[in-house]
Amino acid sequence: MSPLNPDSSRINDVLRDPLATLDLDLEAVELSPAGKFRMLRIAVDKDGGVTLDDIAEATKAVSAALDESDLMGETAYTLEVTSRGVDRPLSEPRHWRRNHDRLVKATLADGSQLTGRVGASDHDGVTLDVSGVERRLAYDDIAKALVQVEFNRKTKES
Repeated sequence: MSPLNPDSSRINDVLRDPLATLDLDLEAVELSPAGKFRMLRIAVDKDGGVTLDDIAEATKAVSAALDESDLMGETAYTLEVTSRGVDRPLSEPRHWRRNHDRLVKATLADGSQLTGRVGASDHDGVTLDVSGVERRLAYDDIAKALVQVEFNRKTKES
């Protein structure tokens, strides 16, 4: 593709190392038209979650890497660097690890659905507590999984 419309994989290649030096994982790259301009959204994450300081440092690193590469060309664009957020599917083992003890709704490869709390996870799969019963799932058996937002969750301490 031309510098006017770089694809996400080329942007990933340019940004992965500068973000890794900040201990951040590049989670998503979205480039979309916005009138005469373009909007480039970059989502990052790390163990323990990202802070506003992490986002500020990531924004500086991303901007510098893009300027140095000239990948975005001369057409103006708006850069937005953000955290991964809860609305993105869990698609990597690290996503499951980072969401330990969170409630997740999973659609399995066979089309069935289940909701459970994330337990132990490793490179092969994850254990979900589904209504008090532990269920081990291989990642290949999970078609889609989303964290469920819980308001006023009752914990053992409360």
